[in-house]
Amino acid sequence: MRHSYRCPLRWSDMDAFGHVNNAVYLRYLEEARIDFLAGVARRAAPEAFTGGTVVARHEIDYLRPLVHQPDPVVVELWVTKLSAASVTFAYEVKDTEGAAGPYVRASTVVVPYDFDEQYPRRLTAAERSFLEGYFDDSQHG
Repeated sequence: MRHSYRCPLRWSDMDAFGHVNNAVYLRYLEEARIDFLAGVARRAAPEAFTGGTVVARHEIDYLRPLVHQPDPVVVELWVTKLSAASVTFAYEVKDTEGAAGPYVRASTVVVPYDFDEQYPRRLTAAERSFLEGYFDDSQHG
């Protein structure tokens, strides 16, 4: 299963050439990830990810330019890998119809983190169980 997040485009997202700036895509991915971890995950398992997470790695493939448009883009997020202390998310950023293919494909390694102790921690059983429901390696993942 994939999580879909509708992300609005802002005029400030554009570079001098009228395209979404490459660094802005990280914010789009972050918004989708926060919606997923702080929203969907906590509704399913209230204690999930309450201590926070940190990003360990990003990888982005820019496939085609995105210019400003009134409609939001869709950021699809799914799990491609789970370890004891990290999760790897894959993403596609595309139009709501998705007919022309994605603008971006990306992945992020996220580590659960204990901010009180300032140390990475392991995934809890509830977090792991929730995340297992979002494996979708059927396409490009």
